[in-house]
Amino acid sequence: MSQKNAFTTAASFSADPYAAANELQQQLTSSEINFIIFFCSAEYPLDQLAIAINLAFPDVQVVGCTTAGEITPQGYGQGCITAIGFERSGFAIEAASIECLDDFSLTDAQRLVDQLISGCRKHEIAPIKGNTFALTLLDGLSIQEENVLVTLNSALGSIPSFGGSAGDDIHLAKTHVYYNGEFHTGAAVVMLVNTLYEFEVFSTHHMRNKDEKLVVTAADADSRTVYELNAEPAAVEYARVIGVPVERLNHEVFALNPIAVKLGDEFFVRSIQQVNEDLSLRFYCAVENGIVLTVMQPGDMASDLIKKLDMIQQEIGKPQLIIGCDCFLRRLECERLGYSHSVSELLRKNNVIGFNTYGEQKEGMHINQTFTAVAIGSHQDG
Repeated sequence: MSQKNAFTTAASFSADPYAAANELQQQLTSSEINFIIFFCSAEYPLDQLAIAINLAFPDVQVVGCTTAGEITPQGYGQGCITAIGFERSGFAIEAASIECLDDFSLTDAQRLVDQLISGCRKHEIAPIKGNTFALTLLDGLSIQEENVLVTLNSALGSIPSFGGSAGDDIHLAKTHVYYNGEFHTGAAVVMLVNTLYEFEVFSTHHMRNKDEKLVVTAADADSRTVYELNAEPAAVEYARVIGVPVERLNHEVFALNPIAVKLGDEFFVRSIQQVNEDLSLRFYCAVENGIVLTVMQPGDMASDLIKKLDMIQQEIGKPQLIIGCDCFLRRLECERLGYSHSVSELLRKNNVIGFNTYGEQKEGMHINQTFTAVAIGSHQDG
């Protein structure tokens, strides 16, 4: 546990849901806490965990999601729960749910954002403009992130936004978001955070482009499935260009051999989720006919993070808290290449709390294999 100005961070490594909720309660003791965000392993019995959280925090609004790994005050965690308790003295946080992702209209988005802004204003913490960011948590297997995020971003206007897609410890079965005292699938939570503190929303990745190109020649955008690359069965062609037999394709191979689309001068990874029986590939992110994908290779993850965090520190000083959405494929890469401990230590030293995602979100875009976050400074704005 650590106390930093107007919030407290906490974690429990107990597998028992009631013990875990109790341990969080023992760490989040300030009577000033009026909002809690948590990230938990999908291995918990979620119905019991929901009851336990409700019992532990009857008078505090709590939201959260399941993960593909947790980032705790001690660094990377697995099979645990980590949380942030925000105090009313420094933060006004309003939350709302989207319960029907495939029918989320601009009118719905505008109504939701207006409701959140109105709620934040009542707390009289700080002006909305320049002092507010949005945090989104979405069902990571909904295949609705792109539509929801673009629509929501239009309604948010100049308010910066980021977030992550919930995970389920790489079972690819069911991912959950938590609000109103229950875990839900096919849903999202949107939080508006109004704060006295300076902050910076950012995203970074360490991938470097290679020369090989793959053109999507047959795809179903609705299911994010690519049937053909370069007019060949997708899995066969992908395996050929990265030099790995088709039968050896798995999450680790995908993590170390990502493919990306180039938008302007930047590359955005389109992570592969799985190989289907018909040798098509299902993706975590939007894909469609005709796009050109570039084969990428990992650079130095730790150096990239250090460079980005140094830049953030120059902008807002040393962050007192970073809420981080870290793609689970980055963590797989760390484990596969043997530098989990150094990256975990880097996250710990920089006060990162968050989770490993099935996709990250920034300014209306759904992206993969990034570290996307908000850094909250120690200095109050103005």
